[in-house]
Amino acid sequence: MNTPLPPRWAKVLLLWLHPENTIEEVEGDLDELYAYSYQRFGKRKAVLRYLLNVVSVLPPFVRRRKTQYKPSLSLSPDMLKNYFKIAWRNIVRQKAYSILNIAGLSIGMACSILILLWVQNELSYDRFHDRASQLFRLTCSAGDFKTAVSAAGMAGGLQAQLPQIKSGVRISKLSPMLFEVGEKKVEEKRVFYADSNFLEVFSFPLLSGNTATALKDPGAILITEETAKKYYGTSDAVGKTIRINNNDNFTIAGILVNSPSNSHLQFDAIIPMKTMAKWNGDLQNDTWNNFNFYTYLELDVKTAGSVPAQQKVLLQIANVFKARGQDIKLDFQLQPLTDIHLHSNLQIDLPGHGNIQYVNIFLIVAIFILVVACINFMNLSTARSERRAKEVGLRKVVGANRYQLVFQFLGESLIFSFLSLVIAIGIVYLLLPVFKMLTEKTLAINLLDGKLLLSLLGIAVLTGLLSGSYPALFLSGFAPVKVLKSKMRVAGGNLLFRNALVVTQFVVAIVLLVGTAVVYKQLDFIKERNLGFDKSNLLYLPMTGELGGKQQALKASLAQNPLTENFTVISGLPTNHESGTIDVIWDGQTAKNQVVFPSFDVDENFVKVFKSQLLAGRGFDKAFSGDSSSYMINEKAMQVMGMNLENAVGKSLTFGETKGTIIGVVKDFHFKSLQYAMEPLVLRLNKWGGVVVVRTTAGSNEQAIKALGRINQQLNPAFPFTFGFLDKDLDNLYRSEQQMGSIFNLFAGLAIFISCLGLYGLSAFMAEQRTKEIGVRKVLGATVAGMVGLLARDFLKLILIAIVIASPIAWYAMNKWLQGFAYQTTLEWWVIALAAILATGIALFTISFQSIKAALMNPVKSLRSE
Repeated sequence: MNTPLPPRWAKVLLLWLHPENTIEEVEGDLDELYAYSYQRFGKRKAVLRYLLNVVSVLPPFVRRRKTQYKPSLSLSPDMLKNYFKIAWRNIVRQKAYSILNIAGLSIGMACSILILLWVQNELSYDRFHDRASQLFRLTCSAGDFKTAVSAAGMAGGLQAQLPQIKSGVRISKLSPMLFEVGEKKVEEKRVFYADSNFLEVFSFPLLSGNTATALKDPGAILITEETAKKYYGTSDAVGKTIRINNNDNFTIAGILVNSPSNSHLQFDAIIPMKTMAKWNGDLQNDTWNNFNFYTYLELDVKTAGSVPAQQKVLLQIANVFKARGQDIKLDFQLQPLTDIHLHSNLQIDLPGHGNIQYVNIFLIVAIFILVVACINFMNLSTARSERRAKEVGLRKVVGANRYQLVFQFLGESLIFSFLSLVIAIGIVYLLLPVFKMLTEKTLAINLLDGKLLLSLLGIAVLTGLLSGSYPALFLSGFAPVKVLKSKMRVAGGNLLFRNALVVTQFVVAIVLLVGTAVVYKQLDFIKERNLGFDKSNLLYLPMTGELGGKQQALKASLAQNPLTENFTVISGLPTNHESGTIDVIWDGQTAKNQVVFPSFDVDENFVKVFKSQLLAGRGFDKAFSGDSSSYMINEKAMQVMGMNLENAVGKSLTFGETKGTIIGVVKDFHFKSLQYAMEPLVLRLNKWGGVVVVRTTAGSNEQAIKALGRINQQLNPAFPFTFGFLDKDLDNLYRSEQQMGSIFNLFAGLAIFISCLGLYGLSAFMAEQRTKEIGVRKVLGATVAGMVGLLARDFLKLILIAIVIASPIAWYAMNKWLQGFAYQTTLEWWVIALAAILATGIALFTISFQSIKAALMNPVKSLRSE
């Protein structure tokens, strides 16, 4: 007689909801009780009793049966030793899969560590100052024109009137200066003016000298240790003299520690602010309309920690500024010192800033790469689960509980993780010199640094737990009876979850590929964009030293040489021109608005040399004596002034205190980075000098440089000859974007390589699992190509799903990045299509190795056991 069985639906309910670790025992007991009730009371009562019993053993009604022997959750030393031994044996026995796992994790960790070092450096800027949290930079804005500078008199004036401001210090950037010690002459570019309390506010230590008095003497100078060694061969240089600009001698009052690389203030020498008025009477250091100074304020602790208190201070600053008789309307901001490096997008700012957007992007990239490496481990571990199934079954039979098994498998993944960490550190040491060169950062990995060591251990533990979590839960959940009776299909783990992991890997890879393509497309767009002038073959010579006072002789010498006769003299290069004024009045102006007008001083040759386009009127001309008070404007200025090409010429225009007439309109040309939109520009006749720009001919650059060198030697013998090419300077405006593109390219390639490692291992396992199927198909006439297609089909489906998911993510992310440029390339569909095709091709290439190998195998070998 057959044993009566309970209703299938009731048993399914029991299997779904009862705790897995006791289900086998409970299921057997309930089956016996059902059979007994069936024979004694009949089917109807037996079913009812069975349902009540099922409910009684479901959470939260289940009652734990007291037993004399409770399963132990403790882990003895012998057990830990056994776990380690088994883990090591598995690593050694399955060399190929172990190498794939360790290689993927090692490369992923190495990438993450490199990015972590870079991010740590970016976030550390200006945090070394003792009172960094109390220091703020005073910035101002007029409409859309936001600048890092403020008026000369604000630091001292605000400190005197506002009790919340404990100290105020000013810094002003100087143009390159000639330093001369004996026969050694060097043009120094990193020289600041600074107030006497500079060293009291900022934590730049002196190696020698008196902090309190070092910047009080107008004839004193501070230099860094590196600068001292450059000129004197030693840092013991206090009391010695340096001749500057072949004019003044300065006594070294102190030697500074080299400017830290993680400071936004990069200097080689500091000159007292009192010297400024002596050198240039126009740069008075106490006026409220001279915006040539970076002003730093030290707030009291209470104000520095309260945003409402800071807003109150800003209102007071605006009132003080207005009370000084300034009728221009400015908005003031307090920028935290520690935000300057990553959160500045201001004009007339110090060079070398970073970008918080790039920090966030690369943090996400680091996480992505680590996740891709962890997915490899998960997939390969669960794919090989059949080899561990009987081990799990036997351990459970002899008393191991699930918690102990989870600990065992997590422990194994942690062993993999720490082995990978050791290798990753070695990779970092090898790649760090290249990475430093790529990022132009001073990076170092010091394993004795407690914070860094904790970070590395944290990465290893996080990676181990993340990569081992799913395999541990999956493997520890095997039912021993079914596994040992070979009734449970365990090969490959949860197929849906494993496929989701593969899709995730390729989503990351495709997004990174699209990112790389878009960055390079934008850089190419910038490089090829028409700037409104011809940037090629423009050689320039800064008018340093005595050249400014010998302008007529310089022009005569240039005109006499056919290599340099096509020249112009302008006030500055159209690379990142940042000065401007709102003191502009024009015909038809209905109200005094706050439009900022940048200006260029150019001569009569400007339009010809730069090959810019004159749309209306004429350029400056020696034949017109009145041109000294005439102006040219660009299209944007014409639009702002409400004029057009027919009526702009002849209109009056007052710039500052000089009233004149508009004589011409030039086509808009870019004079700043393409991150900025076109601004209204006023061109004035150059009366003082600045930079000589020579248009050379193709192939004559070397001869033109020599000709300029001879002219400089003749007219400016005390100063070294310096020159440059405008197109190279323009390319350098986008150096950070170029660096980002290179780094992005590197990590995208590594992420794809890690994905391919996992795909290679997974395809090898799949081919192994289908060996007999392939043998049967070959016997029945299947071709090698057909077999390869069969094995690749499943992976192709996953890649197609990844393409569908990755496309909108990549589109959104890259559009967000492009919004940082006023002029941007278009994100076209073929960019994503190209990335998808490339990812598919790489995946198929990876899979093909194992697929072809399996397809070429002799079917006799694969079917021998049958």
